[in-house]
Amino acid sequence: MEKPVLAAAAKRKAVKQSAKPKGAGALAKKSKKGLSLLTPAEAYEIFARFAAAMPNPQTELEHLNPFTLLVAVVLSAQATDAGVNKATRALFAKADTPAKMAALGEEKIREAIKTVGLFNTKAKNVAALSKALAEQHGGEVPQDRAALEALPGVGRKSANVVLNVAFGKPTIAVDTHIFRVANRTGLAPGKTPLEVELGLERVTPPEFIDNAHHWLILHGRYVCKARKPECWRCLIADICKFEPKTPPPAEKRVKAAPAETEPGLS
Repeated sequence: MEKPVLAAAAKRKAVKQSAKPKGAGALAKKSKKGLSLLTPAEAYEIFARFAAAMPNPQTELEHLNPFTLLVAVVLSAQATDAGVNKATRALFAKADTPAKMAALGEEKIREAIKTVGLFNTKAKNVAALSKALAEQHGGEVPQDRAALEALPGVGRKSANVVLNVAFGKPTIAVDTHIFRVANRTGLAPGKTPLEVELGLERVTPPEFIDNAHHWLILHGRYVCKARKPECWRCLIADICKFEPKTPPPAEKRVKAAPAETEPGLS
């Protein structure tokens, strides 16, 4: 008598598992060698829609110049932009150049950024990179990825942000938001940030490359969220390969909504 019950339970479990949204791994496996799951026309349409909705996207990290941008980016690792901005306002008022920051010293930097995650390591890196810039680069932030990555606490992602935002270079910095969006949508599936970065460089039309980083990160931060994407208000939901699309909150509260009622976009 127990066998039919077990069989039914197994069937329900199988159905439930098959209905789970496709994650980054699933889409990355479908893509051959990191190739996009979208056609060139679809990729173009994605960026065209982003451009129409936000013609001049900006980083949310507050900064005064290339140096303060570099410091803010280093501090933003495993921290929110809002949290970094709160800490750097007073810090940058005291030290907005490598020489001033180096003179401020690690202890005072640590005190200023103690509300930011990993502040001990970050204070050490900011002090060290400031000294390196002052002594090795004439107090200027280099416009070269290799030179940037040689600085303490600066990796490829951070270097790409600085090159793009401060110097207008056509780079795409892949953080957790961009990694998620690229994989979920099928735009540039990849198992590593570098695979996604190279994939995005291949599929992004030249006229959109300068702002691609900003559009993708903002989309991931506010719409294509980590726990549950808000597909009902997504500009590119009809192109995106993510399934099943998440319904608007109203559909969750009312199982049988009137057929003539169409949820509005928020």
